[in-house]
Amino acid sequence: MSSPTAVGTPLHSTTADPAAQSTAADAALQRGDYAGAVDLLHTLVPMRPGDVRLLLNLGGALKELARFDEALSVLSRAVSLDPRRHGAWSNLGTVCLELQRYDDAIAAFANALRLKPDHGPALSGMGVTLRRRGLPTEALTFFDIAVAASPDDADLRTARSFAYLAGGDYRRGFAEYEWRLHTRTCTAGLPRGPSWKGEPLAGRTLLLHGEGGLGDILQFCRFIPLLRAMDCRLIMRVPPPLVRLMSRTFEIPVSSTDEALPVFDLFCTLMSLPYALGMTIDTVPFSDRYLAADPDIVAGWRAVLDRDLASRFAERPSRRPPLKVGLVWSGAKRPWHVQTTLMDERRSTSLSTLAPLARCADGISFYSLQIGSPAAEATSPPPGLPVIDHTGRIGDFADTAGLVSLLDLVIAVDTSTAHLAGALGRPVWMLSRYDQCWRWLTTRDDTPWYDTMRIYTQPAPFDWTTPVEAMANDLARLVDAA
Repeated sequence: MSSPTAVGTPLHSTTADPAAQSTAADAALQRGDYAGAVDLLHTLVPMRPGDVRLLLNLGGALKELARFDEALSVLSRAVSLDPRRHGAWSNLGTVCLELQRYDDAIAAFANALRLKPDHGPALSGMGVTLRRRGLPTEALTFFDIAVAASPDDADLRTARSFAYLAGGDYRRGFAEYEWRLHTRTCTAGLPRGPSWKGEPLAGRTLLLHGEGGLGDILQFCRFIPLLRAMDCRLIMRVPPPLVRLMSRTFEIPVSSTDEALPVFDLFCTLMSLPYALGMTIDTVPFSDRYLAADPDIVAGWRAVLDRDLASRFAERPSRRPPLKVGLVWSGAKRPWHVQTTLMDERRSTSLSTLAPLARCADGISFYSLQIGSPAAEATSPPPGLPVIDHTGRIGDFADTAGLVSLLDLVIAVDTSTAHLAGALGRPVWMLSRYDQCWRWLTTRDDTPWYDTMRIYTQPAPFDWTTPVEAMANDLARLVDAA
């Protein structure tokens, strides 16, 4: 008796029965074994080059694996062979969207909707594309049609919330954003128990749950002082790198997500607080400053920076101390979440991208604030852009806050350090991707969230040159004025 074929093991032999291989490929797709399906379909497609169904299955599997360039080629071939398939056009639109080929995505979704005006994925895809293009009002037209047909689709409702929020409609946007709590990616991490929706809290214990990324927690913890006035007991649960900073700032019990869940009466995720408190775009609280660095940590960093300054004056006497500017060029990697990984690729760059800042180096001491594997780039910076790297001294955000509080400026991509600098009230210039996050609104270089933030946005996908050049010019003026 022969041993069974392992799950996902492809049948590579070209002499194998095509019908059996097709059945095996279908089974692989159904169980979510996209890599196995791709292997099988790569064998099958040359046997049946005109079989559109095989091409669509291959393109769909490649899309799920985030192999978008390959998927684009396969799906383009499929729609050229049979342009009457609305699902094929919709899948092609999704691939173009992920490749930031927005005009092509709009055209593909439009073709799908001409063939089937009520096709939900194409309606949602068109909405997402228009929102990423900076057209949130136009995006809502398509989201509204899709939601009317599928009002209980939590992923769709969450996608629509981003269009409201990007357009500045925080009242409706944060109400709609509550649908994310019903999505598969969010429910797994929520505490079990009743949630708080804004009702009186007197005498009760409210657990504040740190949802999302570290930057999300840093942005939305600003509401805690408002809750302290509600005669309740507050406790907080956040990832380990934030425990010390949150404890020091808000003086409430803060536990780590590595610890057992504390006892509570109600819980509220930090990102639900704008909804529970009825916040609008005109009532964003504490935009000037709401976090504080530990004075002892600040004192330790001051000694380090003073030594840096003394060393620089010894090597090259100057009439005035240089400005101290922190740099962050890459976000945190989360490879277990595909969409977050794709977003991180769009928001991140490399230290070499910041090379134009070198023309200001005579008047600036640049400090690396970069954490993780991209931090190694600081050891070989662009010519003329020396970067001082003390990140080996950083253990958590309390340490980072101490250093940032002593800097004159932070330059960062859209990541947690940008939020930290704004929350500390320090000047921060943020490089934002073309399809920028909903929280930065549309066509603005400022934000109601942080008074000290200036935003430099890509004018086109992949174009970091334009915003970095603008930033270098502004930095030169800042040095001249110092």
